[in-house]
Amino acid sequence: MLVSEVKDIARRWVAEEPAVLPGFRGAFHTGSINWLPDGAEFPYTSDADIAVVFDGEPPPSPGKLLYRDVLLEAGYYPMTQFASAEELLGNHQRALFAVATIIADPSGKLAELQASVARDYAKRRWVRTRCESARDHSLNYVRALNEATDFHDQVACWLFAAGVTPHVLLVAGLRNPTVRLRYPAARELLTEYGRLDFYEPLLDLLGCVDMTVDRAAHHLDALSAAFEEAKAVLKTPVFFAADISDHGRRVAIDGSRELIERGEHREAVFWLVATYARCQRVLFHDAPVAMQERHTPGFRDLLDDLGVASYDDLKQRGAQVEALLPDVWDVAEAIMAANHAIED
Repeated sequence: MLVSEVKDIARRWVAEEPAVLPGFRGAFHTGSINWLPDGAEFPYTSDADIAVVFDGEPPPSPGKLLYRDVLLEAGYYPMTQFASAEELLGNHQRALFAVATIIADPSGKLAELQASVARDYAKRRWVRTRCESARDHSLNYVRALNEATDFHDQVACWLFAAGVTPHVLLVAGLRNPTVRLRYPAARELLTEYGRLDFYEPLLDLLGCVDMTVDRAAHHLDALSAAFEEAKAVLKTPVFFAADISDHGRRVAIDGSRELIERGEHREAVFWLVATYARCQRVLFHDAPVAMQERHTPGFRDLLDDLGVASYDDLKQRGAQVEALLPDVWDVAEAIMAANHAIED
């Protein structure tokens, strides 16, 4: 299905569902779909992200849903989160509103706000502010590591501390700080700017430099089994519940398999660990002990391949992230200096 067709279907869903709810103010695409040409094929292993804004407190977000054979990921937000261009411009995630495809905008306020954000999006001071936002996001994860929390949550904390480092560079390059494909995107950016030498240090933060395709495939098979049981028992509310579902399997499992099969097995590790940690959390809270014990060895096996066996290892890896951040910043500065699209 073409990107233009996906956008048309998303527009129909917005008109039929959130647009008839009280307080509806508008909707727009977020995520990678905004970076794809309308004539391109929309990846089967991706979802089309939609942000819907409301006056006051929004209804609960529907999350992932299948509508007319298109996988949508819909989040509902209060309009107060889109109060000013300055707040958006300084946030490395929300500033992407500058390139968002607006789906519905009854009052015209979203278009007006977008024009303001787009006008200053490439200004150097805002690009630098967003790089700082991403860097601080990584540091916040490092500092949130806590031995008192469950081990799978500790792992997730370290993982995202390491995984935000590519975002610092992507923001400097005015690229999409994508989620699942952040490492392939960072590799492409570093290649373009003649800094491919810095790619291995980013992977080393994950411990996956020496990951082989066979081991990655082995871990995905184990994860797939854990995923199936986790989605069957999930009851405790978690913010990522929509990802551990029949619909979410297309992205979490099929998307990882696609990466491995095209030779990006090291790049697949980030999403393998993220999904495994989420499955472990579901199993920990909602599964019988026998089911937990069935899947914990697979999680530990993956972490062993990454050199992580304990909280002390995670603390050491967090310190490694913090130690590399000045070098990440130097590379980001070099990219900003060489990026002709950035305006003074």
